[in-house]
Amino acid sequence: MEDSEYESVLCVKPEVHVYRIPPRATNRGYRAADWQLDQPSWSGRLRITAKGQMAYIKLEDKTSGELFAQAPVEQFPSIAVESVTDSSRYFVIRIEDESGRRAFIGVGFGDRGDAFDFNVALQDHFKWVKQQCEFAKQAQNPTPGPKLDLSFKEGQTIKLSIANIKKKEGAAGNTKTRPSSSAGMSLLPPPPPPGGKTSHLLPTREHLTVGVAQSQSAIATNTGNATLSWPQPTTTLAATADVWGDFAKASGSSSGQTQQSSNWVQF
Repeated sequence: MEDSEYESVLCVKPEVHVYRIPPRATNRGYRAADWQLDQPSWSGRLRITAKGQMAYIKLEDKTSGELFAQAPVEQFPSIAVESVTDSSRYFVIRIEDESGRRAFIGVGFGDRGDAFDFNVALQDHFKWVKQQCEFAKQAQNPTPGPKLDLSFKEGQTIKLSIANIKKKEGAAGNTKTRPSSSAGMSLLPPPPPPGGKTSHLLPTREHLTVGVAQSQSAIATNTGNATLSWPQPTTTLAATADVWGDFAKASGSSSGQTQQSSNWVQF
């Protein structure tokens, strides 16, 4: 392994027991009942570390942290770590020193949960190693897959529906222009006579046109002067009398109403 790889800690258990194990008599596996479990050879702390693809089971002193033994694990399950046949709290590991000498020892946990964490930490690490190997193989030999064609075919179009544009167009189409007056000004209906009924006969358009024309002619004759003068009262009264002539005639049916109408015209 390269020295640049850092070492990570996978699991730490504060108490573990080490046992001397007898040689295995058969190929069925190890039995923890043969280890004299009440007399462990050593007790301390267990740490599982990883550096690259390798995992290391380290037995250390609880107080000083001095290394007692170390078991390198290249794969799991393997001969480097084996479970016993009669218990889930005990394992057989293969330790190795700096000179390359190897020996098998038994390790056990007082709590079943600690033994479970020990087993899962090794499984997770080598599952990760397997995934990394698969990713490396795929990177070296990429399998060509079908290419996705996103180009437009001949005659193919797309349609975009934008709600804001439709609303603006509809609002513009519904606007209506207000009709302008033919005479350039708006005329209001005359007020009703005081104390009498409103006549149904209103001034005709010809009478109103004559009065407006006379007013405009009076203004046009005085445009040459320095100041503009309004039409004379006599012209206005005459135009008013012409406009309201029909009103006076229509109200002649009753004497009282005739008197009020005549007074209204002569004002």
